[in-house]
Order: sequence, then C-alpha cells, then structure tokens
Amino acid sequence: MKQAALKSTADVLHKIETIEKEVMNLKISVLKKLTPSGKKIVKLKGIIKGVDIADRDIASVKRSLYSKVGI
Repeated sequence: MKQAALKSTADVLHKIETIEKEVMNLKISVLKKLTPSGKKIVKLKGIIKGVDIADRDIASVKRSLYSKVGI
C-alpha cells in the first residue's frame, strides 16, 4: 500500500515539475516577444529633401486637421 502511495506521489511531483518547466518556457517566450528586437528606429526627419516647412505651414495643417474639434 505504501509503495502505491509513494509511486502516486512521485507521479504527481513529476507532473508538477513538467508544468513548471512549461510555464517557465511560456514566460521566456512572452518576454522575448515583448522585449525590443534591436531593430533600428526609422526617423522621418529629412524624408523629403529640399523642402522647407515653415511654422505657418504647420499652423495651416493644424487648422485643417482640427477645424471640427475647435483647437
């Protein structure tokens, strides 16, 4: 009787260890997806070379974009 109980306990512990390993692997997988990949950030400054944008141009665009909001 004790042998069966010990075997059952050992099986449960083995299953718990397996689940812990799977959870750890899942955590690592999620963290890898959430961390920055090291890709270079592309800046749009200078994308249109030779064009000068003045403050009045920006103000005009703001009026156009936000005319219905009232800014």
